[in-house]
Amino acid sequence: MLKIEGIKLPPGDGMAQLRSAAARILRVKPEEITHLRILRRSVDAREQVRMVYTVTVQAGSDAALLRRCRHRGVSAWQPPSPYSPPGPVSHLPVPPVVVGAGPAGLFAALVLAMAGARPILLERGRPVESRREDVASFWDRGTLNPASNVQFGEGGAGAFSDGKLNTGTKDPRHRFILEQFVSCGAPADILIDAKPHIGTDYLYTTLQGLRQKLLSLGADIRFESRLSDLELEGGQVRAITVEGPQGPYTLPCCQLILCPGHSARDTFAMLRRRGADMEAKAFAVGVRIEHRQADCDAAQYRAYAGHPGLGASSYKLSCHLPSGRGVFSFCVCPGGDVVAAASEPGGVVTNGMSEFARDGENINGALLVGVSPEDFGGLRDPLAGIAFQRRLEQSAYAAGGEGFWAPAQRVEDFLAGRPSSGPGRVKPTYRPGVVWRDLHQCLPPFVCDAIAQALPLLGRKLQGYDHPDAVLTAVESRSSSPVRILRDETYQSNLRGLYPCGEGAGYAGGILSAAADGMRAAEQVVECLCCGSASLVDNKSL
Repeated sequence: MLKIEGIKLPPGDGMAQLRSAAARILRVKPEEITHLRILRRSVDAREQVRMVYTVTVQAGSDAALLRRCRHRGVSAWQPPSPYSPPGPVSHLPVPPVVVGAGPAGLFAALVLAMAGARPILLERGRPVESRREDVASFWDRGTLNPASNVQFGEGGAGAFSDGKLNTGTKDPRHRFILEQFVSCGAPADILIDAKPHIGTDYLYTTLQGLRQKLLSLGADIRFESRLSDLELEGGQVRAITVEGPQGPYTLPCCQLILCPGHSARDTFAMLRRRGADMEAKAFAVGVRIEHRQADCDAAQYRAYAGHPGLGASSYKLSCHLPSGRGVFSFCVCPGGDVVAAASEPGGVVTNGMSEFARDGENINGALLVGVSPEDFGGLRDPLAGIAFQRRLEQSAYAAGGEGFWAPAQRVEDFLAGRPSSGPGRVKPTYRPGVVWRDLHQCLPPFVCDAIAQALPLLGRKLQGYDHPDAVLTAVESRSSSPVRILRDETYQSNLRGLYPCGEGAGYAGGILSAAADGMRAAEQVVECLCCGSASLVDNKSL
């Protein structure tokens, strides 16, 4: 089998044109190709807009073809080794516990279940079917359920997003994760797209399929069950306290994989009381910026704007200011909406969401300013970043009229330092609605100054990014965790038996990387169980 990289075709060309292009490179006739499969597909819009493919092909003797074609994009190909789960483990008197049903927790539980460990998975929120109703109620009527919202519930914060699965890291677990998503209902295109996404609509069904897979493998899934405390003995986790639907109870536990999510503020406070080593980490805050999707498409795809073979365009932008502070786009949602993402009363939080089709009128993305522990007192207090986030969210809540309406401003008015009186060409999508304000009144001066300096710089990189009618909606404060729970090479905290992982623990930055981190933590637990080094609890002592 051979691999051909870098085949470029105009948008809209299909498999017949791809086969012909591969045949020209190999110097064979198209009908001589007996196998052709797409490995990767991307868009190159730098000069001419082209689709770029990597394919595997078979057309006779590989060695003869390599000698004859002498094309630098052609090489021998061997399929990568599939992920092999660890284990198996024998029956355990005390099963491992996973806290949090976001990507890290779901895939940690999956690895444990595949190894025969029959894990208990605890999630403070509700199943995705009930969670969707709670979120809709919040967006439509402002009725917030603090335990079931955009941040908490089955699927984690990523369940109400664009479902982006691209990552800047390479890990053999990633293919396994994508395949599991597809087997549970996600679109098969995520296996070949360079920038794969599932969309909120497909995530809804995919999560249900993943839940059924976990149950079939012996996992015990408990919703509306919040970790509230740890019981320690000699620095080792021996049990946990769970606040469940029928009240609190004690659960024996020797291995606790903690996947808290970046908004589990009560969990971070509890860990601090129990002596877990933590540190404040850098993160970013800012606003959501909205443009018309058609304008973004025209700026990038030019004559091909609106072509059905391309889909909605996206972007990834960044700049470094003379002050040394970085400003960048994050979590861009083509054809999507800005959504209310608060998890506490009295605070406004924004996020972005789009469905798989990405066919909405606007494109939105976070416009973020990097902040470091020095900016918010994190050198003295590991939880200072949480207090900083909360102040921004409460300020935005007050500016929005104290009803979860969000303060918003046109870019032209923001740069001029005056309140907006209403929208221009770009209509804001945030629900339940926006209040037109001057965002300088609810964001720190250094954040406003950085955004004001960055907008024209980013507008030079993407035409129209600083359009006067682009809408800024505040505040985007939950881009990543402000806390890191320290762990060693075995993935354990200084509290032995506690395995912090995922985005909330400070070790990942998206669905794919969080899921892979959860898998690695589970592998460490299985290794510990298989080698017999885990201390099992004597139930009589509890």
